[in-house]
Amino acid sequence: MKITILTAGSRGDVQPVVALALGLQRAGHSVTLAAPLDAERFVAGYGVPYARMSADYQQLAATEQNRAALGGNPAALFKAYREFQGMMRTLLDDAWAAAQGADTVVYHPKALAGADIAQRLAVPGFLAAPMPLLTPTAAFPMPGTFSRNLGGKLNRATYAVNRLMLLSFHRLINRWRRETLGLPPRSLPAHPFTDKGRPLPLLYAVSPQVVPRPDDWPAHAHMTGYWFLPTAADWTPPPALEEFLAVGEPPVYVGFGSMAGRKPEETTALVLEALAQSGQRGMLASGWGGLQATALPEHVHLLEAAPHAWLFPRCAAVVHHGGAGTTAAGLQAGRPTIICPFFGDQPFWGQRVATIGAGPAPIPQKKLTAAGLAAAIGEATRNAAMRRRAAAIGAAIREEDGVQRAVALIEAGRRG
Repeated sequence: MKITILTAGSRGDVQPVVALALGLQRAGHSVTLAAPLDAERFVAGYGVPYARMSADYQQLAATEQNRAALGGNPAALFKAYREFQGMMRTLLDDAWAAAQGADTVVYHPKALAGADIAQRLAVPGFLAAPMPLLTPTAAFPMPGTFSRNLGGKLNRATYAVNRLMLLSFHRLINRWRRETLGLPPRSLPAHPFTDKGRPLPLLYAVSPQVVPRPDDWPAHAHMTGYWFLPTAADWTPPPALEEFLAVGEPPVYVGFGSMAGRKPEETTALVLEALAQSGQRGMLASGWGGLQATALPEHVHLLEAAPHAWLFPRCAAVVHHGGAGTTAAGLQAGRPTIICPFFGDQPFWGQRVATIGAGPAPIPQKKLTAAGLAAAIGEATRNAAMRRRAAAIGAAIREEDGVQRAVALIEAGRRG
């Protein structure tokens, strides 16, 4: 098969589909991965042919105006919406160009156009998502809406957010279908995404150890297991990192990504105080602007970069903001996880980790204190039952092969 994978968004959106692309290549298929411009070197580094998706979510989110929009400023929201609409038209055109000649299309929901392109090419289409947000269920609210369980009917009702989001692009997509694809307009959008009224197969790159498959899901929704990338064979740890790991007890990893860069000094001081109170060695990821190794005590190491699959098994616990990929990596390593979410799907993952017993209750960033984080670190490193539970979940996840499961579903769908 000649397969085009369409994705958009951040590194957390791109990395799982690179793993999927490698699995499809191993199965003998020809794969092109369309991804954001800043992912080109990353994708190509794994030997996967790259096509561009020039819309830049990261840059859009980084502007002062759009940070204000995320904060709920009405004027900023309107301006951000108009800018976003223009960006999405570019993304649609890039996706169509990348899919030329494909006989199967796999796409991330942020790419939007996968079902339309599959329809125009008359080939199978598959949705691929790193979280279970497109299939209504009574089991839990849609990730990114409410972090607590609202009960069956209300949980299911939250998935109407998907329909509202699609409505905001309805006119844009229909105009693009007419002008570029020569297709008639779609009726009002509904989930799951459909091709001529038939639901597309949904491939969720999530472990059922973390999110058990809900009983009320339809047959076309699949929980495949995580899609993990192998650690690059030529990667070796820096000598300073190896030395730090060798001279003491396993440290606690702390990384909030670029989000911590908004208040790096405050965040650093809070984390250092929490580590001191908990009596733990620490490892701080360096996405935090202004953080310098010379400002850190001897029991804390500044980490520039290391593959999570290599690093996390060498840690006592992991503390992070709750991105889907980082959560998966911590759980795969079998280490207790402390999630300090900012927004989006991060609170969902924090609740899931706590619910399955692999970590303490999440601490929202707005409520994060040195004392609270110290208490959570103490629980994660000293609670024997929690550590056993995290280890058992990690072992079960490592037995799964989510990539192979997804490849098999794509191959079966293509034959069908």
